[in-house]
Amino acid sequence: MAARLMAYGAGARPARSRPAGLNEAMSGDEQQAFRAALEDLRVWDSGLAGFDPEDVPDLPMVLFQRWFVEAAASGQVEPHAMTLATVDGEGRPDVRTLLLHDADERGWHFASHATSAKGGQLAARPWAALGFYWPTPGRQVRVRGAVSALGEEESRADLAVRSTGALAAALTGRQSEVLGSAEELARASQAAWERARSEPDAAVPTWTRYVLAADEVEFFQGDDRRRHVRLRYRRADPATTGGWSRELLWP
Repeated sequence: MAARLMAYGAGARPARSRPAGLNEAMSGDEQQAFRAALEDLRVWDSGLAGFDPEDVPDLPMVLFQRWFVEAAASGQVEPHAMTLATVDGEGRPDVRTLLLHDADERGWHFASHATSAKGGQLAARPWAALGFYWPTPGRQVRVRGAVSALGEEESRADLAVRSTGALAAALTGRQSEVLGSAEELARASQAAWERARSEPDAAVPTWTRYVLAADEVEFFQGDDRRRHVRLRYRRADPATTGGWSRELLWP
């Protein structure tokens, strides 16, 4: 499974110069230790959750919410953590991990600074993909669709219900910009924490809540015999909010 997930993101990249000594470091003991650790890993040696693709709801969101609750109940750590893939101005894919803030009839919700790298990419090309991986039950969910920035009211409400630390991080700002030093971050963070404690309703104009409206959702259930179940929902007409079709995929 890990190899499959790595393969999804694989792609050719332009050659870059390497710092002196990097090749030697990669060919030594650390490289051997890495490979030994990688080759020693095992996937799904224990029982996995069952899944009947014939007994599913008409809407993918209903199944997603059901699977999410089951993942949390299984002891899966941080089931709300997800990967968000976007595309930059040169057409190169970009990916990062962030947290799901909600999932409802409108889609999958997350938040970030509009001035961040992902915010800029979404403003230029408002389509994205999400990936959830829950190894405890052996499941993953892939979501693709258009992304919209929600209004100021919802964006402020999103930040208002989060922790003091989350507000301090948002107030620190400058996400994805080049950082001059750790000391510079420490000073900015300290000032942000002090403001977050004294102004719990402080506004962060760049903080934006987004929603991804899916036109395709795939549910993957792992199988210890590698007879994985892949069920894909596709919207009949991505330009509308019409019904969904379902189809099985070869693993």
